[in-house]
Amino acid sequence: MPDEELQPSHVTERRPAVALLGYPTQILAPGQTYASVTEEISSIVLTRKHPRSWWFGFAIAFGLLMMFLFAVTVLLFRGVGIWGINIPVAWGFAIVNFVWWVGIGHAGTFISAILLLLLQKWRTAINRLTEAMTLFAVACAGLFPLLHLGRPFVFFWLFPYPDTMDLWPQFRSPLVWDVFAVSTYFTVSLIFWYVGLLPDLATLRDRATTRPKQWIYGMLALGWRGSAVHWQRHQSLYLLLAGLATPLVLSVHSVVSFDFAVAMVPGWHSTIFPPYFVAGAIYSGFAMVLNILIPIRKLYGLEGLIPMRYLNNMANVMLATGWMVTYGYIMEAFMAWYSGDVFERSMMWNRAFGPYGWVFWMLILFNCVIPQLLWSRRVRTNLVGLFCVALFINVGMWIERFVIVISSLSRDFTPSAWHIFIPTKWDLMTLFGSMGLFFTLLFLFIRFLPLMSISEVRKLVSEEKEAKP
Repeated sequence: MPDEELQPSHVTERRPAVALLGYPTQILAPGQTYASVTEEISSIVLTRKHPRSWWFGFAIAFGLLMMFLFAVTVLLFRGVGIWGINIPVAWGFAIVNFVWWVGIGHAGTFISAILLLLLQKWRTAINRLTEAMTLFAVACAGLFPLLHLGRPFVFFWLFPYPDTMDLWPQFRSPLVWDVFAVSTYFTVSLIFWYVGLLPDLATLRDRATTRPKQWIYGMLALGWRGSAVHWQRHQSLYLLLAGLATPLVLSVHSVVSFDFAVAMVPGWHSTIFPPYFVAGAIYSGFAMVLNILIPIRKLYGLEGLIPMRYLNNMANVMLATGWMVTYGYIMEAFMAWYSGDVFERSMMWNRAFGPYGWVFWMLILFNCVIPQLLWSRRVRTNLVGLFCVALFINVGMWIERFVIVISSLSRDFTPSAWHIFIPTKWDLMTLFGSMGLFFTLLFLFIRFLPLMSISEVRKLVSEEKEAKP
């Protein structure tokens, strides 16, 4: 049965002439057909020769991945003493990187699940790439708490499994909460991504020209034939998983924020952390999506399938979440003053004018000041400008986690214990090496799987036709 016959009544409604916040209203570029969409997306995997820039980028990413493996190998032999952590800064780059990567993993599920439930059609051409980005980012995030354990080979002690000693994890520890939150989020995101991929795997199977590709994609497609029953069950399951993933987007980073909020350290003990962390996660996640999507769109000539409207909408989401994050900064400062707590006031003063003061003002510049350029239509429609603003936000959000973790720990209650954290080369190698892992997986994904949802973009083509007078 054709896709359009299975669609609910709302999809046939005519779109408004003018979109919110201005422009433009068209979902896809003119001239797109079912055949052109299928050919344009599937050819990237099956027939088209990958550009030199893909090989160049993959080589850099793979080199960083090798550096990461080397740093982790040295860490396993010599212990976490090779990092710059000390007492009282027992949490260093590992936890900063963990929170940052988890945040980046939020945009994919947000675009796929929440925007699907809100019937936002502009998510369709970008959801596949962002879902993959979520999986790779969460995989990177999950490594850092394990490496930070000191004895990562006994990481399974964090899981509640029956053993002969009747020992259980300490369920009051936020680190155990992280295990459940992150593993649940990764599992649901993986299933959601794979279920959405099934019709496209069948398309690749049917269009593959070599027997091994037909066999591999056929195995992955799980016997998909595109019958009415297949589509009906697929859509039901997809919506069900979207409903499951939506609260997870909000809960997983809230749980991560509890790592800090349940502690008594000045600067951490704040009830604003859960919503503040979630807004920051979506903020940095959308920034990373733009940093990845803009080069890929240009590299593979996908301007017709990813029009400027999509980038404009993501810029608007970043502008909104950026103000939420700014509000969180203001509330932190206000509550430090309003509470009358001398330790909170001292922490806030130290954060702005202490040894890490210059980092704090970089944070304000990158996360609060520069994103205001997005109010300008010229910036939102300029790819270079939009890419640069997103890059500043990504750097700024990593700095935010650095300020929260390091500046609060380095000067706690006892001045005699104050200590400055200075990252070592091993800290930097694990940070940039994890980026190598992330981008290596991303380059391989582009090479072997459709980076856009063929079936959902074809559905947009049918809606475009029905919307025409």
